[in-house]
Amino acid sequence: MQELSQEIIIQASQGNIDSFEAIYRTYSDFIYHVAFRVVNSLEDAEEVTQEVFLAVYRELPGFRFQSSFKTWVYRIAANTAINHAKKRSKEQNRTVEFEESMESGIMINPFNEKSDRDHQEKVISTLLGALSPDQRACLVLRDLEGLSYDEIAETLKININTVRSRLKRARERLLNLSGPVRKYGDVPRGS
Repeated sequence: MQELSQEIIIQASQGNIDSFEAIYRTYSDFIYHVAFRVVNSLEDAEEVTQEVFLAVYRELPGFRFQSSFKTWVYRIAANTAINHAKKRSKEQNRTVEFEESMESGIMINPFNEKSDRDHQEKVISTLLGALSPDQRACLVLRDLEGLSYDEIAETLKININTVRSRLKRARERLLNLSGPVRKYGDVPRGS
C-alpha cells in the first residue's frame, strides 16, 4: 500500500469525491483486514469498514499531517473495530464455544490441503476470538500487520508499556488455549 500524496488528502478534505475515492481504493482492503482480525466476523468487518470511512470523511478536515496519513487511518480503523467488538460483547460466548471445541480435540488432516488450510484458519479465528478486543488489536497490528510497538502505541493512543503488556497477555492466552490442538491426526487422550 502506497502513501497518498498530500494534495489528494487536502482535496478530499475539501470535499473532492474523486480524491476521497482514491483514499477508499488505497485503504479499503487494509481497513477490512484489520477490522476482520479484531471483530472476527465478515459481516461485522464490513460494518466496521463502513464506519471507518464515515469517520475518515467526517474527520478528514481536521487531519493536520502531524503523523503519516496511514497511521491516522490505522488509528481510526483499530479504535472503531475495538469499540465495535466491545459493543457486541460476544466474548464470553466465543470463549465457551472455543473451550468446548478444544475439549473434543481438533484433528488436522494432512491429506487434504484445502480442508487443512480452512481448518487452520478456523482454529486461528477461534483463538483470536478468545482474546479481548484490546489484546486482539495489538496482536493483529504487531504480528499480522507488522507494526512496531511505537506505531501500535501511536495508532491506539496507548502507552508503549500497555502495548507490551497486552501482547504478552495475548500470547500467553493463545499458548494456554492452543495446548489441546492436535496435529496430523493425533488422537486426544481421555476424550
